[in-house]
Amino acid sequence: MSHAAADAPRVGLFVTCLIDAMRPSAGFAAVALLEAAGCRVDIPRAQTCCGQPALNSGDRAGTVRIAQHTIALLEPYDHVVVPSGSCAGTIKVHYPDLFDPGSAWHARAIALADRTFELLSYLTDIRRWKPHDVALNATATYHDSCSGLRELGIQAQPRRLLAAVEGLSLRKLEGSDTCCGFGGTFCVKYPAISNAIVEEKAAHIEATGADLLLGGDMGCLMNMAGKLHRRGSAIRAFHAAEVLAGMAGGPAIGEPE
Repeated sequence: MSHAAADAPRVGLFVTCLIDAMRPSAGFAAVALLEAAGCRVDIPRAQTCCGQPALNSGDRAGTVRIAQHTIALLEPYDHVVVPSGSCAGTIKVHYPDLFDPGSAWHARAIALADRTFELLSYLTDIRRWKPHDVALNATATYHDSCSGLRELGIQAQPRRLLAAVEGLSLRKLEGSDTCCGFGGTFCVKYPAISNAIVEEKAAHIEATGADLLLGGDMGCLMNMAGKLHRRGSAIRAFHAAEVLAGMAGGPAIGEPE
């Protein structure tokens, strides 16, 4: 628990499976940013997957059980913040559709959806925060994840935040708003198509000449970082939160810890 002012919003951080298992540093960065923005941050220990893989695979009954657990767990918080557009989109956009209109669970899902935000948009649109005294002498390019962009309208917010990092220069990525090929379970169901998509994406990333690839969704970043590594590229990938929190000095995504 942070030591923000008593009247500061109480935020429940929904960490996400990939950050918890594969990139804890992005979760620590999210906590640091929320505290810098004046929030009281709590990480509910009983949180699990948001249910997106089950939903994408057609397991509606399983998704409903996960959603009910998550809704009940996150109800005490003023706001719920998620460092992932896809997981935030699942809670904010898809949870209400799992329950019959007029039911108690539908009302609870809508109430949670109204209080749930993706991290970078929350910092910008709700807290009106931007980084101070953060510097990184590098060039970077930014990929917009499909769920964050299309379901939540996240595009200008991360770029606005990153523009405040001293020494960081952003380069335009061709096709920044097109899929990287990950798509949750899509990459498992259609690996050949997924590989072709990320191959083209990696070529566009390399064409920018940037030092860093940044994004706001760990699944996309892991997919693109893996392809760049297999191509022998020197471009390093980070969650944008790590850069904004001044935590981009360590190993990049996919590099040995």
